[in-house]
Amino acid sequence: MQYYADYKTKISSYAFGVIYPMYVRKVEKKGRTKEELDAVINWLTGYDNKGLQAQIDSGNDLEVFFTEAPLINPNAGKITGKICGVRVEEIDNPLTQKIRWLDKLVDELANGKAMEKILRS
Repeated sequence: MQYYADYKTKISSYAFGVIYPMYVRKVEKKGRTKEELDAVINWLTGYDNKGLQAQIDSGNDLEVFFTEAPLINPNAGKITGKICGVRVEEIDNPLTQKIRWLDKLVDELANGKAMEKILRS
């Protein structure tokens, strides 16, 4: 898909430290907490809180953020559904899929889904 080739180039160059506060605002606006957001990000990426904060402070883009992730959760493949009208499980580009997995998890958190369901446990 050409759309995703172009999209990958644009979105993966965004600094995680710029996107993270947007995620925080989104979930807090819906009554969830930064701690819940961090738990979701940690579950997906394997970062602990110290490693997550280091990524926020580093200025690393999303590509580096995911490349340096200690361990993408083996259950991440269970993340399904649509983001911007595209099913996340059908995205071919691994980096774009990881970014969209994160977007989907943040959406689920903001929409009030229970943590045990978000974390696929």
